[in-house]
Amino acid sequence: MQNASMEEQWLSSHFSGGNQTYLDEMYEAYLLDPNSVPEQWRTVFDKLPNLNDEITTDTPHQPVRDHFLLMGKTNKIAADTLAPSLVTEHERKQVRVHQLATAFRFRGHQNANLDPLNLSQRKSVPDLELKYHGLTDADSDSVFQCGNLYFGKKEATLQEIHDAMSTTYCSSIGAEFTHIVNTSERRWIEQRMESVRSKPDYSIDARLHILERLAAAEGMEKYLGSKYPGTKRFGLEGAESLIPLMDELIQRSGSYGTKEIVIGMAHRGRLNMLVNILGKNPTNLFEEFEGKSFLSVGSGDVKYHQGFSSNVMTSGGELHLALAFNPSHLEIAAPVVEGSVRARQDRRRDHSREQVIPVNIHGDASFAGQGVVMETFQMSQTRAYGTGGTIHIVINNQVGFTTSRQEDCRSTEYCTDIAKMVQAPIFHVNGDDPEAVVFVTQLAVDYRQQFKRDVVIDLICYRRRGHNEADEPAMTQPMMYQVIRSHKTTFELYAAAMISKGIATVEGVKRVSDDYRNALANGEHVAKALVKEPNSELFVDWTPYLNQPVVDDFDSSYDLKALQALALEINTVPEGFPVQRQVNKILEDRVKMAMGALPINWGFAEMLAYATVLKQDLPVRITGQDVGRGTFVHRHAVWHNQKDGSTYVPLANLSVDQPRFQIYDSFLSEEAVLAFEYGYSTTMPSALVVWEAQFGDFANGAQVVIDQFITSGEHKWGRLCGLTMLLPHGYEGQGPEHSSARLERYLQLCAEQNIQVCMPTTPAQVFHMLRRQAVRNLRKPLIVMTPKSLLRHKDAVSTLEELSQGRFETVIGDQDAAVLTEKVDRVVLCSGKVYYDLVDKRRKESAFNVAIIRIEQLYPFPEERLSEILAPYSNVNDVVWCQEEPMNQGAWYSSQHHMRRILHRQSEKLYLRYAGREASASPAAGYMSLHLEQLEKFLNDAILNIQ
Repeated sequence: MQNASMEEQWLSSHFSGGNQTYLDEMYEAYLLDPNSVPEQWRTVFDKLPNLNDEITTDTPHQPVRDHFLLMGKTNKIAADTLAPSLVTEHERKQVRVHQLATAFRFRGHQNANLDPLNLSQRKSVPDLELKYHGLTDADSDSVFQCGNLYFGKKEATLQEIHDAMSTTYCSSIGAEFTHIVNTSERRWIEQRMESVRSKPDYSIDARLHILERLAAAEGMEKYLGSKYPGTKRFGLEGAESLIPLMDELIQRSGSYGTKEIVIGMAHRGRLNMLVNILGKNPTNLFEEFEGKSFLSVGSGDVKYHQGFSSNVMTSGGELHLALAFNPSHLEIAAPVVEGSVRARQDRRRDHSREQVIPVNIHGDASFAGQGVVMETFQMSQTRAYGTGGTIHIVINNQVGFTTSRQEDCRSTEYCTDIAKMVQAPIFHVNGDDPEAVVFVTQLAVDYRQQFKRDVVIDLICYRRRGHNEADEPAMTQPMMYQVIRSHKTTFELYAAAMISKGIATVEGVKRVSDDYRNALANGEHVAKALVKEPNSELFVDWTPYLNQPVVDDFDSSYDLKALQALALEINTVPEGFPVQRQVNKILEDRVKMAMGALPINWGFAEMLAYATVLKQDLPVRITGQDVGRGTFVHRHAVWHNQKDGSTYVPLANLSVDQPRFQIYDSFLSEEAVLAFEYGYSTTMPSALVVWEAQFGDFANGAQVVIDQFITSGEHKWGRLCGLTMLLPHGYEGQGPEHSSARLERYLQLCAEQNIQVCMPTTPAQVFHMLRRQAVRNLRKPLIVMTPKSLLRHKDAVSTLEELSQGRFETVIGDQDAAVLTEKVDRVVLCSGKVYYDLVDKRRKESAFNVAIIRIEQLYPFPEERLSEILAPYSNVNDVVWCQEEPMNQGAWYSSQHHMRRILHRQSEKLYLRYAGREASASPAAGYMSLHLEQLEKFLNDAILNIQ
């Protein structure tokens, strides 16, 4: 009976679950400063044994709760705590007051005034009401200790506390941050918001500046609307607060000494940003509206996809702005921006990641709906892709094209909920309160610089027109647009507020608008902080890479003795560093290869290529899901200590002052990771940037990046890119998803010498191909169908001399001494691994009347080189293209016209025929028996002409 009574007492005491949050906060405050809590509680906490040695700034919650559990269940402590002298009615209410305050931090955002249109009903949140916590209006004048409330005083009445918390968390700003585990981060946000009630008192000058920026945002749209009515511009009407937001973000970042900001955004507001923030000359924009192109070459792109760069002046000095190009696949620009930022940070040796900041501007529907957003968040704190935190801004129009019902848009409460996965704080803000917008911008910049983590601003606004200016939104959102048509603009509302406070006059407001319109009409720059003569050191220098001719032949040789010394250096294990047994055997074999005792295999040649590139003072970056070891256990660029798990990267330890060598196993993503590497390579022109797929067809998940950036970026936007994609490819009987890198897709995208597509078949070829890609100044994406079985094929080997001499051969003629030119009557053309299958078949059948020619570069197609190699075969009457892929895949459909053109030159009688698998909906057979049956059939066709 006594035990039951004790349990009842414990459940009803201050240590019960209902008071857990308050107890956490009180105890953490005690650990930081014992004098900050009431004396009664200090007496209780002092009784906890052996805690002082464990005090840290960021005390974990679980140990704290365990101690409370102990306190509640230990009779002596519980009895002392529950003694009448300690527990008074006022004390119980003190606990409830802190519970109330905590509720505002947790759920105040749900009751905040966030929607400028008032279409979203403010929720009734019971937690925010006095009665929910056992308090009444009769307690309003009672004085309570503020504890961990950041009000600037130790005591306040209940009414003051309630009003302060309501103003802080339920006005124009709704903050979500209680999901953050790190206590110091939560406390930081609480202090920043509560100390000014989320409404700092801005100076008159600051408010007039906000007014002027709003006038610019609105004036730009009105000017374009009157000058080019009905023309698509994806205007910013309804979200004009974005302009003062970006202005404040840039200026505040500059005050920290930031040197560069890279911005990614979708269509809406882009033209406004270009003119009002980045300082694009309005005259140039107007000429684009009238159809003028500023690209001397290429196809160009629509106005709202265009990028731009400029320099602006801040209190911390000159700052470079770069607005990324982006396609209509909205969120795909985000990881591209991250890659560009990482490259700029690497170039500056910005290890603290403070000098370059990524800013990604999103739409609400795409932010909630597109998976690459999750992938981009997931990379934010990784070694390979971290950029020190991104500031995300969601232009929340509350409608995606024609979809506005929340149950159709998403399954989450907010469009921003995905950001909680990385514990990013989220600041929802009413776009019609520009001062609140500026305040959360300051919070976001400061948070990012303080904690180096992502932060989200959800700018809740509306879209005054349809999806574009030619669209009629009332067709699908009649009630929303009834409200919008009668709703005053943000500029009008803020101007009225400033006039009512005596900060501005009617005449002054009109003058601000007129001055801006006149500046636009005169073609003047209207970005306030634009630097007319920018510091060129803030720009990426692409000069050495511009207008380079596309020439296949390039001397990629390397001194033999230097190569041999380098080979020994990168395969010598440091003393006292135990490597795994099989790895040790591989390294021992590589030393033998370096000495000429063994032929060189693929993995060794590849590693040597990277080493020589580094020795020529060019950085190398390699990422992919298993690149350190290699999916097929061939690379071993990262060695793992078998005793302590530490790692050693030989290529990163060639010399003290060597260029950066980065190699990272990526997280399980293709789309965001490949987009990141594209962004990196377009910003670091001197680097050899490599992305390797685990299997080649896994790049399917990144098709948007391939289509919209890699293969077309140069012709749409003039953006050069030297990214290398290694895609394991080869038919080994492993089934549909582990055979084909979808060569046909890349070849279909080839035009105007936009990319290079290669299928090297020897270690020497991969060595020279990688060196050519890095050392010559031509910057074109390189797509490589890399092998799997050839990594260890007995015939796919090279000598050290072949690596040191020569160049990448786009076509390799028949090298078998048994094949006599004058006796050849059939030529088989092929690419990739099938070459070795053909050679084996020819040897078995003694069919030395057949010459086998390898085309190692499929695009740009080496017509002249192939013609030279075919010329000596004057007695040929049968020419075959042989591939292991099905007829509707591989190179057949995309490359046959090149080969036929060459054969026609040689003889009008020659006809190119096909030998390979039949057309198939699936990339490959799923059964080994069927795979081998198909292989034998088309080898007979190619070598013996037996169909």
